[in-house]
Amino acid sequence: MFLAGLQKLSLLDYPGAVACTVFTCGCNLRCAFCHNAGLVLPDRMEGDAPGTQEVLDFLKKRQGILDGVCVTGGEPLLHAELPEFLRQVKELGYRVKLDTNGSFPDRLKELVKEKLVDKVAMDIKNGPSRYAETAGLPELDLRAFETSKDFLLGGTAEYEFRTTVVKGLHTEASLLEAAEWIRGAKVWYLQQFRDSGNLIRSDGLAAFSEEEMHGLLEAVRQRVPTAELRGL
Repeated sequence: MFLAGLQKLSLLDYPGAVACTVFTCGCNLRCAFCHNAGLVLPDRMEGDAPGTQEVLDFLKKRQGILDGVCVTGGEPLLHAELPEFLRQVKELGYRVKLDTNGSFPDRLKELVKEKLVDKVAMDIKNGPSRYAETAGLPELDLRAFETSKDFLLGGTAEYEFRTTVVKGLHTEASLLEAAEWIRGAKVWYLQQFRDSGNLIRSDGLAAFSEEEMHGLLEAVRQRVPTAELRGL
């Protein structure tokens, strides 16, 4: 199974575009705060998954109505079928935004090279010293993530970095470390954690208050002046 769901209209997932959102199944990380647990853990998936042809048929009917397609997950770059699917989406005239955790830099570079994506949104989970913990794994080799991060910082593709900020995993110190790791970023959003009710694991996690989020933003702007808040 490649695709796991289709949201037929979104004004949020692809900023500046009227879009639909396509969800892929499966992820190589286990972030406790992930709000799409069913996309990461197949045994928790609900509903019927659409086929690729069903989604393409929908997009054909929405030509001239929708501007773009956001492809998210899970982790879309897990799937060998993704490039061909995106090729068909682009042939229909849509802009494509790809959400990724950055763990497959070679696949990311190839999609950008082939002009199959117009914008990349990469998660920056935390500062490097707490990356594995935040990603829900006992250990994690950061080289692939660093390669993806550096590729986007190089300006080859339109991009944004984003970090979901969670009490119990993030601190001002860890976010300052993350800011140093992505110093020079054009766009970095700190997103307020929200409990969707469908988390991988919710114990020990909580949201920072709006006041606290503004304080964290002020701190990280010392190193990434372009940082902004999202979700307040």
